Amino acid sequence: MTGVPASAAGGSGAKPVRGGKLGTAAVNQASLWNIANILTMVRLLLVPGFVLLLFHDGGYDPVWRAFAWAAFAVAMITDLFDGHLARAYNLVTDFGKIADPIADKAIMGAALVSLSILGDLPWWITGVILARELGITLMRFWVIRHAVIPASRGGKLKTLAQGTAAGMYVLVLTGPLATLRLWVMMVAVVLTVVTGLDYVRQAVVLRRQGLAAERAAEAERAEEALQATAGTAADAGPAAGAVAGAKDVHAAAEARDAAEAER
Repeated sequence: MTGVPASAAGGSGAKPVRGGKLGTAAVNQASLWNIANILTMVRLLLVPGFVLLLFHDGGYDPVWRAFAWAAFAVAMITDLFDGHLARAYNLVTDFGKIADPIADKAIMGAALVSLSILGDLPWWITGVILARELGITLMRFWVIRHAVIPASRGGKLKTLAQGTAAGMYVLVLTGPLATLRLWVMMVAVVLTVVTGLDYVRQAVVLRRQGLAAERAAEAERAEEALQATAGTAADAGPAAGAVAGAKDVHAAAEARDAAEAER
């Protein structure tokens, strides 16, 4: 759950270029059935399996919870591999862009909600983490017209901390290990909140810059229109040129003022 979907698909028959850029051609030629997308689909299928294993026999059998932990661990590991494969081999599809973040949030959300239902994890922790993930997703849609919020190192640490803590809660731990998992979860909650606030800051800055760029482009278009109109008016006559020029100068000035105010 790094915030930038990396899972993708590919394979047009040509040999992929390791570390190459993800171009439009790669996106158009990518095949749905490739290793990156298959790993994403496996992660999606593991979500209901994980929940069934976790709640089997009342949800408190150590053996079944160990099986549930194994399913959870496989799901988290596939998140690392499909992203790496997608970046390394330019395996990109629209399915991967949509399914990857859904799979990430589905497995983590299922773990947190299930653990809270069983009474192992306080609901406020589940609420904070899920609210952050939902809020950041909506924030990305808010700024997607202007820019894409990149994944940060803090976001990756957050994901690692969440996965580690949730996995420890899935297992039946006692004594010092039970205390340790609480501290790991607290670290995950702090990283969740801090990185969430940083994403909000980035979103506001990117949206402001995008709006400023749009205003500047409008001002430039207005100035070009002014020059074109001035040339036409000059051919039509001095009086008509003066009137049209005055109107266009006023419009261009307003556009420039708006752009400066936005900056």
